[in-house]
Amino acid sequence: MFSKSRINEPGPKAEAEKPKAPETPMTKPSMDFTPSSPKGKAGASVLSSDLTVVGNLRTTGDIQVEGTVEGDIRAHLLTVGESATIRGEIVADDIVVNGRVIGRVRGLKVRLTSTARVEGDIIHKTIAIESGAHFEGSVQRQEDPLANGRTPAGTVRLDTPAAASDAE
Repeated sequence: MFSKSRINEPGPKAEAEKPKAPETPMTKPSMDFTPSSPKGKAGASVLSSDLTVVGNLRTTGDIQVEGTVEGDIRAHLLTVGESATIRGEIVADDIVVNGRVIGRVRGLKVRLTSTARVEGDIIHKTIAIESGAHFEGSVQRQEDPLANGRTPAGTVRLDTPAAASDAE
């Protein structure tokens, strides 16, 4: 009428009845960090509006800056957000400026939107400047603006356009 449960019995049977975790690849940690997007390209890196970076940034990918960067930036596509401020040289294949840039801009395609404020020289292959954009500096067209070297080591960048032209 009543029977004793075998779960509590000691011995090999008790161990054999314990459920084992299946040994599938899903239970092992994955070390594969391959991006899921085509050709290994990930989305743009975004620097949020509450972030301040002091130093240079370099990538072969895309960057969207919404915060403040005090240093040079080199990227494939650079988008400067409306709330962003960049103090330094920016170099990219494509550059879209919605915010403020204080320093040299070098790009194959440069676009200043109506909210842009650029204080520095622009070296480009193609350029578009929307009505309402604020720009102080010189514009120079070159067939390959990315081929030029960086700013010489002795050059000092200043915030005022008149002083900047004296320094160069």
